[in-house]
Amino acid sequence: MENQDIRWKQRFQNFEKALKYLAEALEIEQPDMLQKAGIIQFFEMSYELAWNTLKDYLEEQGFIDVKSPRSAIKKAFEVGLIKDGHTWMDLLLDRNLTAHTYDEEKATEVVELIHDKYFPVLYELYETLKKKSCE
Repeated sequence: MENQDIRWKQRFQNFEKALKYLAEALEIEQPDMLQKAGIIQFFEMSYELAWNTLKDYLEEQGFIDVKSPRSAIKKAFEVGLIKDGHTWMDLLLDRNLTAHTYDEEKATEVVELIHDKYFPVLYELYETLKKKSCE
């Protein structure tokens, strides 16, 4: 169990860094296409690290059946690590939109979704896991 505890905390530190960069990027007013691409990249990294951190934390708690983003999100909702299960499932489905960021209109739409809908739930997870990491 000791290694699992270290593993999720190390992954959490990486999630924290990626989320910090995403937060900074989202502060840019009227980002150009290159900046939008950076925001989307930081979002992708934050999302991947978020669900993997959830997976590692849940495994450390004894939930060994968590192997995919969907199962990690469902279990995290069941045990109260995340509150807005619907937004997390939307995030999982909309994650595929980031593959089409070469289209400036689509990139703008994705950046707005990240800013308005997905960053808040990622940050809420960060705060929850930050408390857990200090226990």
